[in-house]
This record gives sequence, C-alpha cells and structure tokens, in this order.
Amino acid sequence: MDLLDALEQLGVDIDSALSRFMGNQDLLEMMYKKIPDSFEQNKDVIPLIETKKIDAAIQQAHTLKGNTGNLSITPLYTAYTEIVNDLRAGQTASALEKAKAIQPAQEKILQTIRSFI
Repeated sequence: MDLLDALEQLGVDIDSALSRFMGNQDLLEMMYKKIPDSFEQNKDVIPLIETKKIDAAIQQAHTLKGNTGNLSITPLYTAYTEIVNDLRAGQTASALEKAKAIQPAQEKILQTIRSFI
C-alpha cells in the first residue's frame, strides 16, 4: 500500500487532491509529507482556546483548515472549518470540544504520513 491509498482509507479525498495537482502524484505525495511539520508549527489550538487566546486560536485553526483543505484531507478540513466558525461566533466551548474530538483522527493521519517519510 502506498501513501495515497493509506490516506484514502482514512477519509482523504485523493481524487479531488489529484485533480487540484493536475494528476501529479509525486508532487501531491511531497505536499502530504509536509503536513506533519505544518501541524507541529500550528499545534497550539487547544491550549490557545483553553487560555482564551481566541485570535491566536483562530489564526492557528485557519492555517490548518487551509492546509488540509488544499490537500483534501476532508476529516481535518471539516473539523477545522467548524472550529474556526465556532471561534468566530464566540462559541469557544464548542470549538474546544471539536478540537479535542478530532485529535485521534488527526494523529492517525499524521502517523500514517510519517510512516512514509
């Protein structure tokens, strides 16, 4: 099994991502392999929400939303879209709950990618 097959099994829309990358599978795989670093740099969403640093939490969550959306990592994109929307609407408890709820799926996707690096 290759990286794209493994990610597809985790809910990543590989067909959509490939079309966005004009069918260039090598480039797409290279971009997926950059995702763990992106999450490492933007991992503070939960602590930021917990410490009421909402503007910073919105910025972090929005970055992750954009990165996962560009690569059609649908489960994470959907979650971070909802988190950003909740934070902007002042619904911090809901945003925090969603941020915590997505962690197992997020970690599984990141572990899968790391296993191919």
